[in-house]
Amino acid sequence: IRITENDHGSAATADSIVSVLATQKPPTGPNPCAGKKPDVPNAECVVDAIVTVGPQSGSNVTAGYTGTNDDGSVPITVPYYEAGLCPVNVHWHLGAEHLSVGEYDENGSGPALSDERRRLAGDTSLGFQCTKYDPSDTKFTTPYEWEHCVDMVVGQTYEVHWPHSAAGACGTINQYQTPFYDGVFCRDGVLTDTASQIGVQAQVFIIVNDESYYYPDLMRGMIVDGEMGADIAKYTGSTTGTSRDNDICSQYAPITWQVDRKCHMVSASTFDKMCADMKAQRDDMTDDLHAHGSRELVADHLAADNHQRKLVRGSK
Repeated sequence: IRITENDHGSAATADSIVSVLATQKPPTGPNPCAGKKPDVPNAECVVDAIVTVGPQSGSNVTAGYTGTNDDGSVPITVPYYEAGLCPVNVHWHLGAEHLSVGEYDENGSGPALSDERRRLAGDTSLGFQCTKYDPSDTKFTTPYEWEHCVDMVVGQTYEVHWPHSAAGACGTINQYQTPFYDGVFCRDGVLTDTASQIGVQAQVFIIVNDESYYYPDLMRGMIVDGEMGADIAKYTGSTTGTSRDNDICSQYAPITWQVDRKCHMVSASTFDKMCADMKAQRDDMTDDLHAHGSRELVADHLAADNHQRKLVRGSK
């Protein structure tokens, strides 16, 4: 929403004020979460034919799928706020790290990748893409003039992650952090069971240039509206990213994942508004204003055997 004039009827002045306020940071102050990321290196996934790490992400989340990694962990099955967790970061990946057959899978498509997008993502790996892309429909191809997000493209698929934690600086000016690990591990002496105290929401979007798909508050968490956020896979896994694959695994595990199985269209302005909100946080979230690379799909022997399907009440 843009203000068109101020108290004195000056539209130009009001526009300039809005432009500043959109990304204006709060007063500076101490950040109790800074540097709280623990040093937990990646490790070999399998040693002497034995899986030596906790369950990994992102996995297949198609309804009915389950992996074979049984570490005894149990995912959070209620909304994270009911379990005492708050969001501590938002970031997204180029393509989907999870797989949902018929929604975002190997048959999905999108616009060609530029070398710059690959460089920013840190890897040439593109995740799965939504099956909704239609190059004959202008809402998938009309460029958008980005103001806040970096090197994003209309028609491309992105998987958004909202890490949550019971040890975050919940309800304070320091709640949102980059890197997200600082937010997850912000408060000492809180975490005793990572599967029940750390979780990630994941939702897959294809960006369109159409304001009828605008949502103003994407930074705060998964969109729950009709079919959006209704069909959720819940399982325990790990952190993701391109430094891990099916040979080298994350040891930040087990943590809960709640993943929307559907691909959804949102406007480019939805993402740009989110990036503006990120710029306005006290902590510097610059490193999360562009897409990160996608980890390859987790193999069955590394994926948890506890996948659960939860439909939001009232959905089909």
